[in-house]
Amino acid sequence: MAAVLMGLGGYLPPNVVSNEDLSATLDTSDEWITTRTGIRRRHRVTGGLSTRDLAIEAGARALKSAGHPAVGAVVVATTSPDRLCPAVAPEVADRLGLGTVAAFDLTSACSGFVYGLATAAGLIAAGAADTVLFIGAEAFTTLVNPADRATAPIFGDGAGAVVLRRGDAAEPGALGPFDLGSDGARADLLAIPAGGSRQRSADGGPGQDTVATEDWYLRMLGRPLYTQAVERMTGSATAALGKADWGVADVDWFVGHQANVRILRAVAEELGLPEERMAVNIDRVGNTLAASIPLLLNDLAADGTLRPGARVLMSAFGAGLSWGSTVLEWPDLSVEGLR
Repeated sequence: MAAVLMGLGGYLPPNVVSNEDLSATLDTSDEWITTRTGIRRRHRVTGGLSTRDLAIEAGARALKSAGHPAVGAVVVATTSPDRLCPAVAPEVADRLGLGTVAAFDLTSACSGFVYGLATAAGLIAAGAADTVLFIGAEAFTTLVNPADRATAPIFGDGAGAVVLRRGDAAEPGALGPFDLGSDGARADLLAIPAGGSRQRSADGGPGQDTVATEDWYLRMLGRPLYTQAVERMTGSATAALGKADWGVADVDWFVGHQANVRILRAVAEELGLPEERMAVNIDRVGNTLAASIPLLLNDLAADGTLRPGARVLMSAFGAGLSWGSTVLEWPDLSVEGLR
């Protein structure tokens, strides 16, 4: 028994912000951003558009790709939910007309897609659902300080979705073994200090007027994060390949979380993968956290780069710290509506 990929979809909000646009208000430039991150533009939510809206659109496209199967559960991976409570997934299920199916969120930041795949596969293996709609969706730019040139250029918004069904481990599209890990001792390397129970229970309570403005936004320590990302993604990807009994030469495409092109190149080099097998769309969308990998898969499938039978290695790293990897042989999917 295995979870098998049968549908795919992605959605980006229409508002596009270029490096030149950022340079108008930040002490930065297109060259500075591109050289350090590989990012040239990103999409941002505006006008009340939220994570829920992005998830609904991506989910609808994935269901269309899959042929509109009956769905037994909806899982949404996000670090930027519409509200602290309740979860966004039940609303997504309702708006997609899926009724009263099981629906919940999970939070693992940039590792959310890989963790969510493992969770969805677990639901299928446990018999809780025969088919799962899993969505990575983020409106994370709302949590980034627009005046911080270290973080504001990096992040973008969007959603990517997959439909998984119960199937056989030997068939194309079956998710391979997973490798997952975390290191909470380094949690403060990437964090938003305010808004949670720790800050709310402290002296002064939850009022924004009692909290330093920057505490409501993401804080990132870039240098140690870079080192951890390369080390953890390399180790996790190697472990997943070993569990699948794949060698590096068996990998047709390395689909890594799109955080920084320099990280991706360093991981590929550590693995011994030629750069031409490293998939990239960070230049067009930025870091979209849990939506990163499915949006990249969507792009690769839509333009015909991912062909049936291609062997794909997926790996991610994010806040927590957390990381994870898995593999699959690409199935024959309908690409109608992926663009």
